[in-house]
Amino acid sequence: MELSCKSEYAILALLELAAHYSSGEPLQIRQIAAQQNIPDRYLEQLLATLRRSGLVRSQRGAKGGYLLAREPWQITLMEIVSCIEGLDAKASDKDPHTKTTEGMVVQEVWQEVCRAADAVLQGYTLQDLAEKRDTRQQLDIMYYI
Repeated sequence: MELSCKSEYAILALLELAAHYSSGEPLQIRQIAAQQNIPDRYLEQLLATLRRSGLVRSQRGAKGGYLLAREPWQITLMEIVSCIEGLDAKASDKDPHTKTTEGMVVQEVWQEVCRAADAVLQGYTLQDLAEKRDTRQQLDIMYYI
């Protein structure tokens, strides 16, 4: 299983917003895009999707931009991936191979994989990722001294 580029960009953008959450200042698309190396136009579409799902909110005006709609510890990776990929991103039960015994066994294992992936994504929040990032940055600084 791989994380799609679309979901990865969305998580990176939200992680950038989480890093600035305490300041209460909105970030503009170009700021997020430059910091996370995401194409501006693509990021604009992703943020619109995230806004419609209630994960971010936008603020108009000269100092406008995007902010997290909730605290970073309240937003799970599962919410982000579900928002971006859609709820039906998993394999369908309508696969013709599920009619065979072998197909049913494969389907059962795949469903177990999906449940495990869902549990991991549900278990991590933006706050958790921000803390992991901060820890890693501290280790990198210590390594270079």
